Amino acid sequence: MRARQLLPAALALAVLVVGSGCANGSGLRVEGADPATPSATPSVTPNNGFAPSVTPAPKTGRIAQSAMTLEQVRDSLQVDKGLDPYMKTIVGSCSIVTRCLTRGVAVDVMKTGTPQLVVLVHTVDNFVFGAVLMADSPKGPRRVWSLKADQLKISPSQQGDLVVETQIFALTDRPCCPSGSRVEVYRWAGGRMTKVSSTDQKGD
Repeated sequence: MRARQLLPAALALAVLVVGSGCANGSGLRVEGADPATPSATPSVTPNNGFAPSVTPAPKTGRIAQSAMTLEQVRDSLQVDKGLDPYMKTIVGSCSIVTRCLTRGVAVDVMKTGTPQLVVLVHTVDNFVFGAVLMADSPKGPRRVWSLKADQLKISPSQQGDLVVETQIFALTDRPCCPSGSRVEVYRWAGGRMTKVSSTDQKGD
């Protein structure tokens, strides 16, 4: 008789325990029902509606490459009345432009903010005998300076001038062995290139 009286009380207690567990969210665990842990998302810093700011790369002092082509340079030199006659003859007879013209360095000796292009003029066997400095204009590339010298090399200086290295050949010198060399510095001033220094050195 006593066991029969305790059974309803035990069932009632069990119902209360289960009911309180569901009320506070700590009911039975269902496998696979746990919410997935949210993945970390990159934080976005508000920028008041503007695009994110980008820190510009430090300037290296290099001049941007000129967009003019060697074909444009050749066409301009062919009609240039002030070009050296021998250069004009070589350029005029050059059907394949790379056989007579080679791109040199891009510079801004004129301080215009637009690069000028040094173009070397040479024979088919790549013996350089001159160079021109070409600048962009509304009508296309135009020659602003030219120099005739043997096996010359042109590079910009830190001051923005042009440094020209040439080989000096005597009448009896072979193409491999010049008698000496010359280093000249040219500067853009008064609307034209001016030689500011020249130094000769004897060969070995």
